[in-house]
Amino acid sequence: MFEVVIGLEVHVQLNTISKLFCSCPTSFNHKQNTNTCPTCLALPGALPVLNKEVLHKSIMLGTAIDATINQTSFFDRKSYFYPDSPSAFQITQLYTPIVEHGSLTIDFEDGTHKTIRINRAHIEADAGKNIHDGDISKVDLNRAGTPLLEIVSEPDMSSAEEVTLYLKKLHSIIRYLDIGDANMQEGSFRVDVNVSIRPKGEKKLYTRVEVKNINSFKFIQQAIAVEVARQTEAWEDGLYEKEICQETRLFDQVKQETRSMRGKEEAADYRYFPEPDLLKAVVSDEMLAKYSKIPELPDEKMARFVSEYGMNDYSASVVTSSVEMAHFFETMMKEGISAKNALTWLTTELPSRLKGDVNITNSPVDATKLGHLVKRIEDKTISGKAAKEVLDYLMDNAQDVDAAIEKLGLKQVSDTGAIEVICDEIIAANPEKVEQYQGGKEKLFGFFVGQVMKASKGSANPQSVNEVLKSKLG
Repeated sequence: MFEVVIGLEVHVQLNTISKLFCSCPTSFNHKQNTNTCPTCLALPGALPVLNKEVLHKSIMLGTAIDATINQTSFFDRKSYFYPDSPSAFQITQLYTPIVEHGSLTIDFEDGTHKTIRINRAHIEADAGKNIHDGDISKVDLNRAGTPLLEIVSEPDMSSAEEVTLYLKKLHSIIRYLDIGDANMQEGSFRVDVNVSIRPKGEKKLYTRVEVKNINSFKFIQQAIAVEVARQTEAWEDGLYEKEICQETRLFDQVKQETRSMRGKEEAADYRYFPEPDLLKAVVSDEMLAKYSKIPELPDEKMARFVSEYGMNDYSASVVTSSVEMAHFFETMMKEGISAKNALTWLTTELPSRLKGDVNITNSPVDATKLGHLVKRIEDKTISGKAAKEVLDYLMDNAQDVDAAIEKLGLKQVSDTGAIEVICDEIIAANPEKVEQYQGGKEKLFGFFVGQVMKASKGSANPQSVNEVLKSKLG
């Protein structure tokens, strides 16, 4: 029997306005090679100048993961050549990173927890992007020099489930802090997985294999399963030392296999040395005090929602799973509605109507409007059924809730006098069923309710209808 040992390297692109060492914009999707200058093109004589905003965002992350923030850190030069790296080296932090010795706690469905140690988070410059077009390869250097935080965990995870929980928690923290958009599809949250196996019970770490740049939680789970199976098979066949070497592999999601990309270099291969063109990075006491005051994080918000709104842990975890949903919910609650109804309409009714690229951040029905709609159910202006019709209408029409209710004629009638008139008409038109009901066939009560609601075109308040009918039918 074997156990799995996993450590992660997560590259988070920071959402600064300009690049790490120059004033070029970091905007995504601009025309290729337009966001460049002599510095990020590594032209002779161009010197880097550190973007202080990167230090601010690093302090925020370090605070969130309960890490040590080094008020003096240094940059190092890591030598290697890639076609999308014009300098043939990367500026990074090897010896003294800005953040180290942190941790992150993951939560399992059964209520148990596990703490994953984080070795470091260091600042480094991103490379550009290779674009392969048939037989031609092109290079876009717009991304070259974009600031990254590389967050390196200890090898504390032992399953794909733990990896997914860790990454989702880290992703959520990045979004709550608003230090990056963490968009995996656009490459601003990239994951390298270091995988090894060992006989169960052993403490020794065996050869680790790095699976590089995986861009979805689903593919990360698949890559781990494939690589663990490959290493297990080699061990059982007596070929572990021959076939499993320290290397970087790529995951092919179509063929469901990992393929060798290159041998894993050691630190000596990169010829690290202190970056000669940069001064040390200094975090002042004032800067540390200012940027360590971070927004409420997912765990804190979840605990507050349980306490403040009386919801259970599961519901609170759902509504705090993304910062966008948490803010949407809190805006809805400003309408003075119940948390239970707000949850239902936010997590069930609204999502069922969001199609394609439409989500809660660009929904035509915003949080205030949805909260107001729920309020109109609770004050009995409309029924829950009518509210669904109103929501459908609002998804396609830019109107406020009350105007939509008026236009659709769905305002609920609670006037007892008007309801009594309809009830009298239905009772008079169905003498046989009245006799059967009064003779003990109580299931017919639903028939009378249905007829009254039909006659009122669904506008009668069901509670009032029930009360009037019970009184009149005896």
